[in-house]
Amino acid sequence: MIDERHYRFFKWTAVLLALLWVGWTVYDGVLSQRGPGDNAALAGDRAFSDGHLERAEQRYREALDAESGHVHALRGLALALLEQGEHEQALAKLNQAIEREPDFAGNYANRGILHDRMGEHLAALHDYERALVMNPDLADGPGWFTRFIRLQADPPPTIADRADYLRHQFELPEEERQLLQPEEDGAQRPWRQ
Repeated sequence: MIDERHYRFFKWTAVLLALLWVGWTVYDGVLSQRGPGDNAALAGDRAFSDGHLERAEQRYREALDAESGHVHALRGLALALLEQGEHEQALAKLNQAIEREPDFAGNYANRGILHDRMGEHLAALHDYERALVMNPDLADGPGWFTRFIRLQADPPPTIADRADYLRHQFELPEEERQLLQPEEDGAQRPWRQ
């Protein structure tokens, strides 16, 4: 049995948390300043996370129609195209994102994944290495909470894992190289902010 003092503490803590949640919801939904295309880009993120790639692509394009310089939507569109196998279009969008945001390591990590899927393994290795120099934390891959949300018990291969593998393969004579690992490569996911 809980005594009166603990009961009041838990009751007021619950009230405070509820008020904070309502306050944040009102701020985020009504008062926060969203720029042109932000709502469409966020809708694209939700569709992408839910695996609705065509809908995500459509929402990202809507965001870019509203604001042609919306880099978040440009990155999202590139990833939606990458996951749909539209590699040439995805590469063009990633290159645009890199032009607009040359210091963002995630763009290079994703372009490396795309180059890998296109069979351009040396270009992939260069992009992986550049991304890891720019942001060494990318070597860690997704954290436990992200994996929990994605229902991934085991961590997926990271760009650091793939870079190490490719580096080792390029040290071998050409006839001994095995640059593709279909099962392992299929488990690699694009980097998301």
